[in-house]
Amino acid sequence: MPIKITMPALSPTMEEGNLSKWLVKEGDSVSAGDVIAEIETDKATMEVEAVDEGTVAKIVVAEGTQGVQVNALIAILAEDGEDAAEAAKAADGGGDAAPAAKEEPKQEAKAEAPKEEKTEDAVAKGGIPSSDTPVPEPKAPAAPKADGERIFASPLARRLAKDEGLDLAALSGSGPHGRIVKRDIEKAVSEGVGKAAPKEEAAPAGEKPAAAPIPQAQSEDAILKLFEEGSYELVPHDGMRKTIAKRLQESKQTIPHFYVTVDCELDALLALRSQLNKAAPVKDEKPVYKLSVNDMVIKAMALSLRDVPEANISWTENNMVVHKHVDVGVAVSIPGGLITPIIRKAEEKPLSVISNEMKDMGKRAKEKKLKPAEYQGGTTAVSNMGMMGVKDFAAVVNPPHASILAVGAGEKRAVVKNDEITIATVMSVTLSTDHRCVDGALAARVLASFKGYIENPMSMLV
Repeated sequence: MPIKITMPALSPTMEEGNLSKWLVKEGDSVSAGDVIAEIETDKATMEVEAVDEGTVAKIVVAEGTQGVQVNALIAILAEDGEDAAEAAKAADGGGDAAPAAKEEPKQEAKAEAPKEEKTEDAVAKGGIPSSDTPVPEPKAPAAPKADGERIFASPLARRLAKDEGLDLAALSGSGPHGRIVKRDIEKAVSEGVGKAAPKEEAAPAGEKPAAAPIPQAQSEDAILKLFEEGSYELVPHDGMRKTIAKRLQESKQTIPHFYVTVDCELDALLALRSQLNKAAPVKDEKPVYKLSVNDMVIKAMALSLRDVPEANISWTENNMVVHKHVDVGVAVSIPGGLITPIIRKAEEKPLSVISNEMKDMGKRAKEKKLKPAEYQGGTTAVSNMGMMGVKDFAAVVNPPHASILAVGAGEKRAVVKNDEITIATVMSVTLSTDHRCVDGALAARVLASFKGYIENPMSMLV
């Protein structure tokens, strides 16, 4: 009996992935446990193993295919002794597998944008859905003609007409059944016809005129018209960039951000770091650890949220999710975006363990080899741009986190001590919080604790 191989769900929130590479070809024999393909999600590239043995009868989805839905049929295996040609026929007729790639919604279909809800279950499982599946735009209502009839126009034509200030009722359509399409709009623009008359309505006595509407994002066509043809190139968004854009836009639109900044003196921390690194034992002619300032920042942040557990939380519509451990996500820049590998139970781990975990996960993050469990979830995050010379900045909260610490560069500054000006190495940090659950006073307590650990670093060792 033919064995169907389907697109696996590599994480609880995965809805689709890119089939980046096949490691077998039709006619090859495979055994359970053999790596047969590489699947690319928005954050990582993972290997897919065969769960049965047999012969590859047919590869249904070619390598390089993007947007392959979870549970979609991607290949057929023939069992031992089964005719491969007969088994390959199982791919015909579709079976019960989902379509391999998403289809664009037809213009005539009435699509309603699905509502994406951040449920308590999603937060408790370590994150909100991060799929970059495009959401169809609701169709704009048809403009009425003077005689009460509907105007039939494609969504693209309506958008272009709005951008150009055209009255659809004044145009004739050349599409099926008189439907107004893109070429009709372009023709009207070139001929200078169909301009809508400006609507001026006097405000009723005693009422203020309505505020001008906030301009909506321009369509790609409208933007490209601003530039000379041939002066640019179009680079399609990859899955990672789409997901980053979607999540950060959602965060800024739905989470009320609150920012608190403090300056921390680093001289004691730098001295302790130097002592600890010099005292590191050697194995295979290499020190078993080499601490960075960022390792000590991660530890200080974890201890601060341990000390102020009311801030180590996640927001849901019905409850506060109060976490028992501090799992710190650390922003790592990778080609095309960033990813946040997570140091689990960071408040319990010594600095040497945190340092070695970060080096390992940072390396695998750049190779896109992290497992979903290593970057999904977390209770807070650290974003350090100090090594890039950035003095200070404010980061965007990434749910289910309720906070993120933005770390600037340590630099020599003039400070006042005992009414005298002296020089100290100072680092500015900004804590961004979800103001729905972490108020200003609570955020200030977290930063006060953090500052205490940074300026008295020996306290992180006991």
